[in-house]
Order: sequence, then C-alpha cells, then structure tokens
Amino acid sequence: MNGVARMAKSAADLVAAARARVENLRPEAVESELTSGGAILVDVRESDEFETQGRILGALHIPRGLLEFRADPTLPSHQPPLHPSARVILHCTSGLRSALAAVSLMELGYDRVAHLDGGIDAWKAAGRPVV
Repeated sequence: MNGVARMAKSAADLVAAARARVENLRPEAVESELTSGGAILVDVRESDEFETQGRILGALHIPRGLLEFRADPTLPSHQPPLHPSARVILHCTSGLRSALAAVSLMELGYDRVAHLDGGIDAWKAAGRPVV
C-alpha cells in the first residue's frame, strides 16, 4: 500500500458522526439562548482566527486543543464557568471543530452541550453582530 496505512475513517466521517450526536443550533437559536442568559458560548477557534475574523460578544475563548483540560473540573487548569451541568454552546469558524468539541464535552459528562452549526460564518451570514 505504498507505505501509507488505510484510514478507517476520514475527518469528514468523524465530523458527520459528531453532528449526528450533538444538538446543531442555527444562529437564531444561539442568539435566543445567549439573550436569555442561560448559556455559555465557547469559541474554540485558534487565537489568530479569533483576532482576524472577529468574535461573538460574550464568548469565552478556549482554543480547541485546550478544551478538555479547561472543561475538566478535576484539573487545576479548569476554567469556570464551565461545568458539566452548564448549558454550553460551542462554535468555530464553520462548525466542524465545534461539532467534534461538543462530542468531547459529552464524553466528559456535559449533557447540555450544543454547537453553532455553520460556526461564526453562519452567524455573520445571518446578520448577527461580531466585535
């Protein structure tokens, strides 16, 4: 096989499986939950994306690579207000990483987790504000 092992699944397969497991929210639903004050919005993009693409006001910035460590209440790196009982909505640029991140939080015991389907791109396309 030319020295390359066959992948059992592709990244696209993993994202599709994650989207099938998690709650996929449209921008209007996310905005409604944020307005009511019942949800924590977590931006899992990298710092350079956060700075160049803008951000959703009030979003907690935790890069994807640090999420599990910041979300685990048993670790010193835990970042309040994240808690397994909290309503947590994740977002990234297009909704791929946030779907995978939502599954990770579910595996950590978060049972009220969702993601912004389409990410900040969908948020902007729906005319929602960014700062």
